[in-house]
Amino acid sequence: MSGGAAGAAWPDSPGKLTATAKLAGLGASVTITVAATADPTSTHACRNNGGDSPADPKTTQTVTTVTASGQFTSGKNGRLSATLTGAPPAATVACPPGQRAVMVSVTYTGVTVSAGPSVTTSVAGTFSRTFFTI
Repeated sequence: MSGGAAGAAWPDSPGKLTATAKLAGLGASVTITVAATADPTSTHACRNNGGDSPADPKTTQTVTTVTASGQFTSGKNGRLSATLTGAPPAATVACPPGQRAVMVSVTYTGVTVSAGPSVTTSVAGTFSRTFFTI
């Protein structure tokens, strides 16, 4: 990012990705839109109410694009810090009675952070979390 930096943090326990941006040289009290985009792949499976996976669990994998954005205003020193959170795709697996869909894992790729109309930065890396094995 021009006059700043962008980053991302590993998915938290519900599988959300946090993207950050820091900008400098904006001037005092300048408001801009900061947006983050990522391509999450999530795997969901059925588990019984006791927390166990059946011998042949039903699973689905969902790939989509998520975007989060917000308006942020620089301080007196012309600097701005922004934090945005993107959620993984919802479960699409159909579980039988007595079972519920849970997230097995999530991986985010293609993370980008943009500030204003002309500054976009790709965040290097793949951000993954596995919650349990099936």
